[in-house]
Amino acid sequence: MATIAEVAKRAGVGVATVSRVLNASPAVRDQTRQRVLDAIADLDYAPNAAARALSTGRTESVGVVAPFFTRPSVMERLRGVSHVLAGSRYQLVLFDVERPGQDSRSFRDLPGALDGLLSISLCPTDEDLERFEAAGTPIVLVDHPHERVPAVHTDDVAGGRLATEHLLELGHRRIAFVGDLEHNYHGFTSSAMRRVGYQEALAAAGVDPDPALTCRTAHGREPAAALAGELLASPSRPTAVFAASDTQAVGVLEAARELGLQIPGDLSIVGYDDIELARYAGLTTVAQPLEESGARGAELLLAALDGTTPIGHQLPVRLVARSTTSAPGRSRGAGARQQHQADGRDRRRQARQDGNRVRS
Repeated sequence: MATIAEVAKRAGVGVATVSRVLNASPAVRDQTRQRVLDAIADLDYAPNAAARALSTGRTESVGVVAPFFTRPSVMERLRGVSHVLAGSRYQLVLFDVERPGQDSRSFRDLPGALDGLLSISLCPTDEDLERFEAAGTPIVLVDHPHERVPAVHTDDVAGGRLATEHLLELGHRRIAFVGDLEHNYHGFTSSAMRRVGYQEALAAAGVDPDPALTCRTAHGREPAAALAGELLASPSRPTAVFAASDTQAVGVLEAARELGLQIPGDLSIVGYDDIELARYAGLTTVAQPLEESGARGAELLLAALDGTTPIGHQLPVRLVARSTTSAPGRSRGAGARQQHQADGRDRRRQARQDGNRVRS
């Protein structure tokens, strides 16, 4: 294996010059830099990561800490993070958090091993932030606004209003909400904020919320299906359900079909996120830019690592109407036509996006 001294000899420069090239220092002339890069390529030289960390004080690794990597919304955000970091000099290190207590332990152990951290849906404590600041380790949050830390997020309250207003405009008045348990060990708040938007929309429309229609359970398709099965079997069942995530909406959809209910004739369903499954299922949903939020977060972190003070972003949400919503009692055929129209719109939008990528 080639050494840095051999690279320096091949390029006709000193070892310090090779080191400056490896560390992207601007204090090297272009012609000299190219000679060094050519020598590195000729000798197939790979710098020792540990040695570089000792000389620069940086590991050239950034961490992403997130709950439940297998959740579709997290996976889409990670796709955006990965695309941005792939064009940088930093390695991506993933930290999955699922069990109680892992949150604080992960944040406590990270600063000394990483140059920066991107946290998805999890918020460090003030004590954690003080340790990051003392270590000089920048941190950026995704899906969690914060006063002290740059963050990429959406307005969950506004999204909850959008979903509920759509159902109200269709003529529904008995609208249920299916969301997460709000006292959870990860401290997630998005479902609670979407519930607030749901309640605000009902109040603005003059609809008294029925406490029996505000339902919470553990996150996931199966818990949502079990809860919805009880809700929809009631003689006073709702005519529509707003679920705080697409995953939960699919659980509601499964429960409705198990009971023989027609979608959307007997029951309209709105989800949240617009994950890939929602598009295939024809699910009406509130779309948030999941992949873009991950990419924006990674861009903010890279800016912080380059010495720039990053500014957080609030990304927009929008309602995407597909085939799972209609006016109460609307026929199954009308729902099929709505799905056909929505599918056509999706195909045309995808074709435009593909064309834009080819042209770029």
